[in-house]
Amino acid sequence: MTDLLEDARARLQRFHPELTAIRRDIHAHPEMGMEEVRTSALVAARLREWGVEVTEGVGKTGVVGTIRGRRPGQRAIGLRADMDALAIHEETGLPHASQNHGVMHACGHDGHTTMLLGAARCLAENPDFGGTVHLIFQPAEEGRGGARAMLADGLFERFPCDAVYGLHNSPGVPVGRFATRRGAMLAAGDRWSVTFRGTGGHGGSTPHLATDATVALGYFLLAVQTIVSRNIASAAQAVISVGYVGGGSAESPNVMPAEVTVAGTARSYNETVRDTLERRVRELAASLAAAQGCSAEVTYLRRGTALVNHDEAVPVAMAAAAAVVGEEHVDGDVTPSTGGEDFAEMLLRCRGAFMRIGNGIDPKGAALHTPIYDFNDEIIPMGAAYWVALVREELGFAE
Repeated sequence: MTDLLEDARARLQRFHPELTAIRRDIHAHPEMGMEEVRTSALVAARLREWGVEVTEGVGKTGVVGTIRGRRPGQRAIGLRADMDALAIHEETGLPHASQNHGVMHACGHDGHTTMLLGAARCLAENPDFGGTVHLIFQPAEEGRGGARAMLADGLFERFPCDAVYGLHNSPGVPVGRFATRRGAMLAAGDRWSVTFRGTGGHGGSTPHLATDATVALGYFLLAVQTIVSRNIASAAQAVISVGYVGGGSAESPNVMPAEVTVAGTARSYNETVRDTLERRVRELAASLAAAQGCSAEVTYLRRGTALVNHDEAVPVAMAAAAAVVGEEHVDGDVTPSTGGEDFAEMLLRCRGAFMRIGNGIDPKGAALHTPIYDFNDEIIPMGAAYWVALVREELGFAE
């Protein structure tokens, strides 16, 4: 009998034009997290067309497809792709550019969905493995809590998995390359804000009668930059950045505002460092406000957790990638990124690993989350083959 992966390669070459059309259709009709009604319906319809058992509405707009192998086996694995888009106005000028104003697939989730659909079709047509594959099409990866929503809706209770795997494209990495690592791979992403309040006043005639919130803000802007350099061990990694400062009115620059706000992001790889970042933001805000006779209101939101691959799952993922592109093209020690990914939530509940696939080197330098980014359709068969190779590694295959 034909090897599962080799059979999939042949099928994917035939399916490639159809999969490309699916990807571009999804790209042209992007939907924000928890609003993926059209995308979910498309996914469910295609899965049913190929004979896959489908469950819709998991975590609101999530879809799970289930394929049972024809060979004996009790184990089950999950393969996860994300479906949502971003609030970005597309500027690619492509024929398949977004038709939804202000919403764009700027992170490649259209491609992720399509690659998993390609694998689903191959596995459905030739389920020569033992056990069960759950195809997890997740909503709302981009900050709206899609993984948590699916988990809260009983994802792993309803669809038990012995392991779960994720895949993400990487612009700037050549086509035909895969990368992962043991341990922490992506960071926890937090959002914080501080509102300083004083009395405000007339900046021209009576500044001495006011408590000036802008002075507290100024000291804080400098002090917050010392948290990583002076409170985090040099062997650890963390980022804290300011992304917003607001207060007063440009039309009334002679008025000292009674309230000013600063907000930013914090990234870290473990909970101890994360605790330190939050504690120091709060301490600095309170002490610097008090020094100026002001008050400070701090909000610190832990939006996600660090993505930490399981040591025992990484070799499996690497073996699958190597089966597709060769060992020399698989990096097993990629540098951790301070980007975030809510697949991390699933890894807290189930053994698994996250993998990156090269999206190619764009001459324009298009990066993720930019208006000129587009997923590279050339890698669709490669990504789909990786999924099939994972099934082969985890659930066995015919020699």
